[in-house]
Amino acid sequence: MNFFKIIDQLAEVDADVLDRFDSRRAVFGSLGTLAKRSALAATPLFLGALFQKAYAGTTSTPVDVLQYALTLELFEQDFYKKVQASSQYMGAAAADKAAIDQIKKHEDSHVTLLSGTIKSLGGTPVTGVTFKASVFATLATFNGGTYATSQLGIAQLLEDTGVRAYKGRAGELLGTDLLTVALQIHSVEARHASHIRTMRGQLAWVNPGDDAAAHPTYTSGVTGPTSTTSPFGYGIPAYTTPSPTENGNTTQSGVPITTGLGAMYSASDAAAAFDEYLQAAEVLDASRAGGLVGA
Repeated sequence: MNFFKIIDQLAEVDADVLDRFDSRRAVFGSLGTLAKRSALAATPLFLGALFQKAYAGTTSTPVDVLQYALTLELFEQDFYKKVQASSQYMGAAAADKAAIDQIKKHEDSHVTLLSGTIKSLGGTPVTGVTFKASVFATLATFNGGTYATSQLGIAQLLEDTGVRAYKGRAGELLGTDLLTVALQIHSVEARHASHIRTMRGQLAWVNPGDDAAAHPTYTSGVTGPTSTTSPFGYGIPAYTTPSPTENGNTTQSGVPITTGLGAMYSASDAAAAFDEYLQAAEVLDASRAGGLVGA
């Protein structure tokens, strides 16, 4: 992929394209730094975030992105608080309880960090985001049965969604000091997801063979505005159709992974090699986290 050739071609039909991204110096200065670290400019995540910033109809501020992250962290924090207070947790193995306790401490730290950062930027942190008590009451076990009846099963869905959510909006923080913090939290959430999956006897990464593979968290996209009506009070970018909508995707950047790399790979292996990002409208959709937020 010749990134700079793409920019040149865009500039021929849109002379303001660089101004849409940011100042010329800021964009290419960021590119130089990021390329040294991870060749990010050659990835679909980077390009998607950059062009969404340039052409999206709804513009979000860095504070909006942090509010979105805080919403997810408050949501997970309340979920683990409910787990710790449940009778199922009380009867769990000591190692499992210790793991949940540590994850809860991480969520507490994330909430404190994000809230403080939002305040330092002149914003008012979102509050009152909780996991629906009525849904939590239906979870019959700590770790047994299926994801639908297990506290850890729901934790897996939440953590996987959180990882994909951070991945979906990190690009909006390019060129700011906030990007490092967001990616550090993202990496912690990824470790949470991996450990929860291991506790459940699943593979440590999203895989079409998971017992929850058919859950809407992994299979449902949205075709229009989010169906969530919760008035969080901060900017949510409009949904754009090109986003991958599930973790069963076997094509990346137009390349069929199963047949296009000079070797044959199974559809399962191809899908497991990538963790698709989610847009905010997808995360807050009723089929995912949006359907679990409430009293």
